[in-house]
Amino acid sequence: MNWAGYAVLSAFFGALVAIFGKIGVRDVDSNLAVAFRTVIIVFFAWGIVFVQGNAKDLFLITRHSLIFLFLSAIATGLSWLFYYKALQLGEASRVAPIDKLSVALAVLMAFMFLGEKPTAGNVLGAGLIATGVLVTALVR
Repeated sequence: MNWAGYAVLSAFFGALVAIFGKIGVRDVDSNLAVAFRTVIIVFFAWGIVFVQGNAKDLFLITRHSLIFLFLSAIATGLSWLFYYKALQLGEASRVAPIDKLSVALAVLMAFMFLGEKPTAGNVLGAGLIATGVLVTALVR
């Protein structure tokens, strides 16, 4: 499967995160919900690593990569904490699209920090996502 297939699967399961999360956080503190979810993810991810036989490669990760994986983990944790709190307080049909503003922000940051070149397609797409987020958040 190519990158686009994996991206579609990511979007599908990302949608399920909003639906299952909204149901699951209904009667639970949002931070406790994130902590529980994180434990499940840890076991799931390490299970995949062990099944694939990649655990031995842990000690081959460079310091540079470790630093940025650490920063990514902190950003993920903060994103999940805020996302679950938003789901607890708001409608999933409004929270999830606003959360996807991260797509437009990632495109912008890829230009700024990764040196990726803007194309008409990714600039227009990011703009449409941002517009869709505004419509979802503001129009009743």
